[in-house]
Amino acid sequence: NMDDTIAVSSDQQADQGSSSETLERAHGILSIISWGILFPLGAMVARYLRPISDPAWFYIHISCQALAYALGVSSWALGMKLRSDSTFIYADHQNIGIALFVFATLQMFAFFLRPGKDMKIRKYWNLYHYALGYSIIVLGAINIFKGIDIYEGSSIWSYGYIGSLCVLIAASLLLEIWMWARRRNQST
Repeated sequence: NMDDTIAVSSDQQADQGSSSETLERAHGILSIISWGILFPLGAMVARYLRPISDPAWFYIHISCQALAYALGVSSWALGMKLRSDSTFIYADHQNIGIALFVFATLQMFAFFLRPGKDMKIRKYWNLYHYALGYSIIVLGAINIFKGIDIYEGSSIWSYGYIGSLCVLIAASLLLEIWMWARRRNQST
């Protein structure tokens, strides 16, 4: 009978371990897509599409950021569940995750509080929006690497995310050059 109890306990631990690993993987994938890809992509849309596709850029930007927020909140909720089930504390990763959730929520509220283009306060709103947006992008990247390190330091996850970052950075550099050339041609 003792063997049955041990076997059941071992099976339960194995089930909990695989369930926890599935949650960890889902948390990581949602985080990479949200904080690591969609939020930066939404910022790129605002920066690079604005000059050529007004007002379409705005709707693409809002859609990208809203999807990123929804996935980010889902990831955050999974992270909270993982934290409640764990005996380990990853303070830096958790604190950055909380900051990301708060900052992204403030960005979503900012959409509803956006002053008109002709209002004097708009320049301060823009400053707030840009600063918070870039903070989300930087903190998101930092926290993704911290999460990968916690998960297993797996090189496949690191290489995959680094590859994604390289694509985003290369696209941004090419688009910056294109914008510079476009402005230069318009001024002549």
